[in-house]
Order: sequence, then structure tokens, then C-alpha cells
Amino acid sequence: MFQCKGLGYQISVTLRVYLGQFLSGYMVSWTAPVIPKLQDLNQSPIPRLLSDLETSLLASILYASVPGILTMSWLSNYKGRKLCLIISSCLFIVSYTLLAVTQNYAMLLASRLLGAYGLCTALIMNVLYIGEIASKKVRGILLTGLGITQAIGSVLILSVGPYVSFSTTAYIGLILSVIYLVAVSFIPESPVYYAIRGKKSELVKVMQDLNRFDEIDDYVDIKKSERNDINDWKELFTEKCNIQGLFIATGINMLQYGNGSLIVTFFSTSIFEQAGSSIEPNLASIIIGCTQLSGSVIAPFFVEKSGRRPLLMTSTAICCGSMIVFGVYFYLSHIGAEVIQHFKWLPLVALAVFYLSNNMGFGVIPSTLTGEMFKSNVRSKGTALVIVISWIFGFAVTTLFNSTITRFGAHIIFWFFGLICGVAFLFTLFFVPETKGKSLAEITKMLNG
Repeated sequence: MFQCKGLGYQISVTLRVYLGQFLSGYMVSWTAPVIPKLQDLNQSPIPRLLSDLETSLLASILYASVPGILTMSWLSNYKGRKLCLIISSCLFIVSYTLLAVTQNYAMLLASRLLGAYGLCTALIMNVLYIGEIASKKVRGILLTGLGITQAIGSVLILSVGPYVSFSTTAYIGLILSVIYLVAVSFIPESPVYYAIRGKKSELVKVMQDLNRFDEIDDYVDIKKSERNDINDWKELFTEKCNIQGLFIATGINMLQYGNGSLIVTFFSTSIFEQAGSSIEPNLASIIIGCTQLSGSVIAPFFVEKSGRRPLLMTSTAICCGSMIVFGVYFYLSHIGAEVIQHFKWLPLVALAVFYLSNNMGFGVIPSTLTGEMFKSNVRSKGTALVIVISWIFGFAVTTLFNSTITRFGAHIIFWFFGLICGVAFLFTLFFVPETKGKSLAEITKMLNG
């Protein structure tokens, strides 16, 4: 009975943290239905049309929060994971408040940048926090659940965004952000934070609440000696387990951020317009959002049964094929082949298959692996560094997206995404270990072996 109570407590706490991931999905997909509004002076709050570069920056600005990632990594070890989650909710609140009263491009970009800081904080802390409070039997399921809630947030904005005003999309985000603030104000602190700070009594209590008291020795060992930032950073780059974890997590996350999933989400409505799909662009974007959600819902049922590696390999292989097909369609359109008149449905089908497979594995497992790869005392730093490197790569690809399509054609960029997915398949085959059913301490020992 006590075990059920402990598991129920873990799930209850995780659901509150999921709200930050929900908001992340809402913010990432916000550009898809809103960019067409900004291109219509009757709907836009800005009294002029935006250039291609300005439009791309609205999406890629989310990657420009690297300083925030490093700051939160430091703060999470010194003031706690919970405080960082509260800060994340406050950043979302300020961002959507500014967005609601936007009158020029500078205000619009500033609101997106503030939201980016909230987004990066939520993404780092969600992986870190859930990975630390969840027991090994459900850790994989709860971490992959992040993909479900992010997809739900995407579906909300894709479904509602095209049919409400610009300001209404901001007010919806504001309301959700306030709810998020209230929710994370009542979660417990991570046991790893208590262990790092040497707070034994608080550690014992939270481990009892989580029904993980049998693992407490692993956490007590974290605080064998006084630590500082310099020693932790050195340890991240000198200990074999951390070097291995950094290589694996950085590699798979960079590939995931470069596979095209976020870019297509950012510009889905515009892409369907360019493709000349037989499905109305806004409806096609909603269908894609629902497909993302379906894949995310399926993932937790397989991640603890089949394991991380088989699911990731299957997902990357299907993603590769889907992007190649999507590129072929755009190539035939580029050369004016009449045969595509019989395949106007193909863009939607190709992207639906891509997102279904992506959210079953490639879109969610990299973050799960990141939450498992490092020793406890350097996990926040390792996670932050992985996201920084991945986001720099994502920023470059996203910013160049519109200009690449204009100069070389859409088929080149989508074939590039297919190549990335193929490389991810090979990377998983040769380098990604199986972590299913292993505690964080057992994973560390495995990486040291």
C-alpha cells in the first residue's frame, strides 16, 4: 500500500511539472498559425509586413537563450530545481503579457526571447527533475510523457490559433502560465539537490515520500566531500562515465534538433501552402499536431518494454524514409512534373508518418537519455551543455531555412533532414546503450565499464 502511495506521489508531482512542457509545445508551435496573421495587416498588431529574415527570427529566437541555460544550470545546484521551475513560469507570464500588448516588431521579438528563457528553463529542469524524483521502474515512462504534454500544447495552438485573434493566442498562454506557477509552487525539491547540498534530513523525508528509501545510499554518496563548480566542470570532462554520457547525449540531441521536426512545426502552415497540398493548410497543421500527439501517447507503452535502442532505431529509420519522400515531392514540383497532380495528398501523408514515428522515439528518447547519462553532481551541468550545443545547431538550421528554400529549393533542405535521420540511425546502432530498467547509479557504472 505504501508503494502505491509512493508511486502515486511521483505521478502527481510529475503531472504538475508537465504543465511547463505543455506551455513549451504551445510556444514552439505558436508561429505556425500566427505567422499568417502577421502577413495580413488586418490581423497583425504590427503596422507593416515582416521580411523573411524577421519571420525566421520569430522561430529561431527560441534557440537564443543559451545564457539562460547556463545560468539555470548553476542556479539549480545552488538554490534548487524547484526555484528554477518557478522562475520558468514567471518568464512565461511576462512573455505572454508583453505579447498581448505588442505594437511593434521589437516588442514581439522581446516577448519571444523572454519566452525562450522560460522554455529553455522548463525543458532543462523537467528532464532533470523528473529523472531525479522518479524510480527506475517508471522513470522512462514519465520522461517520455514529456513528449505527450508538449504535443498536446502544440495541438491546442494549432487548433485554436487560426480561428482567434493574435492577442487571444497570447491571453491563452498567459492563463496557462499562471496555472503553471501555482502548480510548481507546491512540488517537493529534488532529492539530488538535497544530497548535493548535504541536507540529510530533507533528503530522508523526500525519499520516504517518494517511496524510494531503499535507494537513499546512492544519494548519500553524492555528498562525500565538498564540491564546487570548477571541480564539477572538470569531472564532467575527465571522468569516463561523464565523457561517454556527454558524447551520447550531445550526439543524439544534435541530430534530433536537426531532423526538421521543429522547423516543420514552426512553419507548417506556410510549408503546406508552398506544397500546394489538396488539404487546407490550417487543417493540415491540426492533423499533423494530432499525429504528433498520437506518437507521443504510444511511446511510453514501448519505451519500458522494447527499450530505448530498438524504439529509437525504428523511429529514425522511418523518419529518414518520410523526409526523403517529402523531398522527392518538392523536387518533382520544382521541375514542374505533372505527375504530382495525382499526389496532392502526399505531403500530408509523408509528414503524418514522419511525426508519428518521430514522436514515438526520435522526438522523445534523446531527452530521456539526457536525464540518465550523467553522475548526479554534474547532471545539471551536463544537461545544460547538451542543450546549449543542440540549440546552437538548431538555431543555425532554423535561421537558414527560409533562405535555403529560396536559393536551392525545398527538396534540398528536406533531403538534408532525411540524411540527418539516417545518421541518427547509425549513431544509435553503434553508440547508444540500452538503459531500460537500470537505476541512475547502475547507468553510471555501465558507462564507466
